[in-house]
Amino acid sequence: METDAASVEKLMTPAVVTTAVDTPVESAANTLLTENIGSLVVLDNDDLLAGVLTGTDLLEIVAENDHPSGATVADYMSTDVETITPQKTITDAAATMMSRGIEHLPVTDGEGGVIGMISTTDLTGYLTMTHTSGVD
Repeated sequence: METDAASVEKLMTPAVVTTAVDTPVESAANTLLTENIGSLVVLDNDDLLAGVLTGTDLLEIVAENDHPSGATVADYMSTDVETITPQKTITDAAATMMSRGIEHLPVTDGEGGVIGMISTTDLTGYLTMTHTSGVD
């Protein structure tokens, strides 16, 4: 299979770990650690994409040591979230990640519903597999 033609749907992780906007920051950090993941998809009350909270966001919170008691995910999540649809190619996903300087890209159904996640780790693994297996 040609690398450029592979779809995001083929490579995305469909089991996305999510959290709610009112989740305490400490609980979100614990979820990232226990699930061994780099980001959480934040959903609003209608289960639609509201934002993303990454491990980097949490590191900044700790480094600043300035989060109030009772701080929630909504206080620190990124709300300007780039998304991609499953029909796009992995080349599209890589270009978006590179141009935005992001490592995680939520895959949506086009109506705000999150159906997967694609990461730079997914792309790297796929490219490594296709390169070592001789697949173009």
